[in-house]
Amino acid sequence: MKKFYRIEHDGAPRHAVEEGGRWRLLEGDLFGRHEAGDEIASTGHRLLAPVTPSKMVCIGLNYKDHAAEQNKPLPEWPLMFIKPSTAAIGPGDTIVIPPGIGRVDHEAEVGVVIGRRASKVSERDAHQYVFGLICFNDVSARGLQQKGYQYTHAKGFDTFAPLGPCIAAGVDHRASAGIGIEGWVNGQRRQNSTTAQLVFSIDYLIAYITNVMTLLPGDVVATGTPSGVGPLQPGDEVTIKVAGVGELTNPVGGTS
Repeated sequence: MKKFYRIEHDGAPRHAVEEGGRWRLLEGDLFGRHEAGDEIASTGHRLLAPVTPSKMVCIGLNYKDHAAEQNKPLPEWPLMFIKPSTAAIGPGDTIVIPPGIGRVDHEAEVGVVIGRRASKVSERDAHQYVFGLICFNDVSARGLQQKGYQYTHAKGFDTFAPLGPCIAAGVDHRASAGIGIEGWVNGQRRQNSTTAQLVFSIDYLIAYITNVMTLLPGDVVATGTPSGVGPLQPGDEVTIKVAGVGELTNPVGGTS
């Protein structure tokens, strides 16, 4: 397995690859031809969001238990919405809660990073377009949602899409046991499930989405959240854990 990080190196963003505990700077295009270059220290780097997606396509109510806790029926087809690129932040960056929007929740999710241009992909071939997996936090203004605001409005605020800490390539997203996903706030676990509980599988989602819109290299598909979502307050610290990927931690702040 390889893990691809984006770090601040000599004052500029660079990708680095970690394999077997050794870190090397990446030479070339992350989604094209590349190779491992000079070895660097494995610690002490400021981690940035590992990708800068043109869009993040998110799926609502894709875990049975989450649909139940929201008192909503299981969807007949994927409930799709988009978070703008401006919502993306990296590890350690602050989730900023705007004033007056009411309750804001964390949503721990497995994110899928697309590795090459994908249009009208079949479910059978969908795995060929997966570059790797990331941790994703679908921060949501639940108070606005409960008032009837559309998903993209309630979930599209700046800083409402933390992702990282790396892209893990080589995790089997089709494993029957699923991929473990957890959400923690201030050291207490609130969410704990696996992708085996998804209503729509990752391959199905890629096929479904790409028959609506083209996904570009670096775009992210956020696959839904399990039960246990809960409110965030300024001063909190929220961590998303995805098995085989790592941990993504962000502080929570507010604006006056």
